Amino acid sequence: MYTDKSRANFFQQFSRSPAQPRTLLQKAVALVATVGLFAVALMFSVFLFAVVLTVGVAAWGYLWWKSRDLRKQMREQQGRDSAAEGLVIEGEVIREVDPREGDRP
Repeated sequence: MYTDKSRANFFQQFSRSPAQPRTLLQKAVALVATVGLFAVALMFSVFLFAVVLTVGVAAWGYLWWKSRDLRKQMREQQGRDSAAEGLVIEGEVIREVDPREGDRP
């Protein structure tokens, strides 16, 4: 296989030598960049949380406001039903039927 030396040298000029330790200045710049990136990410996450919370509260308020007439109608209907038919308590009723009377009420 043919390897072009000029192409190999082109890519080798961008590689770092593996044994070079970082200087104190490089470490400080990396630390400042990391802290700055963390601060920006925190700022955007707090902003996003505030936006989501605001949209959620607005949606809840809108639905609450739009359903107030329905809630009022349901309360009125419940009041009419309980006044017309009496109070309904769920449970079982056991009664004895006289066989001479049959199923007459």
